[in-house]
Amino acid sequence: MEVAIPYALTAELTHRCPLHCAYCSNPVELSKREHELSTQDWMNVLKEAHDLGIVQLHLTGGEPLLRPDAEQLIRRARELGFFVNVITSGVGVTEKRIRQLALAGVDSIQLSVQAPTTELADAIAGSRAHESKQKAAQWIRAAGLPLHMNVVLHRQNIDLVEDIIELCASWGAERLELANTQYYGWAYLNRQHLLPAKAQLAAAEEAYMRAKERFGQQMELIWVIPDYYEEFPKPCMGGWGSISMTVTPDGRVLPCTAASSIRTMKFDSVKEKTLKWIWEESAAFNAYRGQDWMSEPCRSCEHRFRDFGGCRCQAYLLTGDSGQADPVCQRSPHHHMITEFISTMNAENHAGASAEPGELFPSYAYRGRPVMNGGIAGENI
Repeated sequence: MEVAIPYALTAELTHRCPLHCAYCSNPVELSKREHELSTQDWMNVLKEAHDLGIVQLHLTGGEPLLRPDAEQLIRRARELGFFVNVITSGVGVTEKRIRQLALAGVDSIQLSVQAPTTELADAIAGSRAHESKQKAAQWIRAAGLPLHMNVVLHRQNIDLVEDIIELCASWGAERLELANTQYYGWAYLNRQHLLPAKAQLAAAEEAYMRAKERFGQQMELIWVIPDYYEEFPKPCMGGWGSISMTVTPDGRVLPCTAASSIRTMKFDSVKEKTLKWIWEESAAFNAYRGQDWMSEPCRSCEHRFRDFGGCRCQAYLLTGDSGQADPVCQRSPHHHMITEFISTMNAENHAGASAEPGELFPSYAYRGRPVMNGGIAGENI
């Protein structure tokens, strides 16, 4: 089959991070600093991505600004004509560093936030981070850069959607992504503490719609749909291996940011193969392209053109077989794995019950232990 040209590259510069958020989608086995690609390795990746036809570059992590060569990579990316977006926690960032990013040519900076109040936000992030984020927002705007923001929604903050939107508007955000937790990596381990009740999701979406009408063109609001309560699964990245790719800190190339969770697949590395070969020829990228791989109920389902069989990573995490229909789908023979989990979760937890910040995630599997080392340094692996 003919392979389309990808348009976006997500470059995970590092898995190091000053936070240890409950919902982190990074793999449970994080890449260590000594295994990270060198500056020259990343330069080669950028050139190959350009030659492949990619036009968008998203620098992320972990915390990408832990890499002292971030500005160097941004300058090279701009020379190659990429639109460059940096996704940061804002923790440890200085006003000088923001100006350096602007001078390097970054097009936008996306800043994460956890909650509308300092106490709750810091409890969720596992670090005194909220005030640092507010300063970073001020410096981003002062540097003349568009401020984009994102918040991951889960049981502990989803009732505060309107307050979150108000906070981001007051900080000057031009765009806000309200991302319902996607249950991969650490978020999958902790889904018992993260999944909100269905009523909470419905109320949050209503709050989003009210805010969307209120703010109009002042701030773009994006609602990233959840799927544990849906009848049919969300589309898989526009189709597996169709529009984007991710390069991990150690150089492996993935069809999506969560694909490393599929232990039965081998993902080739930029240290051994070119991006072009990986995109066009590798077994991993071709495994679930198109529809020939589908079995029933997907093969004859009218929704296959819309959801592409659902999420391969979720299928693997729940069934052990990435070729199965996404269990979120009501037609999946494994759909009971979703309904039974929701039933158990609701039985064991008071749906929508509030908790004091110090009581959040009482049996949570934390993503590392952040140790602040000054500046923006912060190792948790």
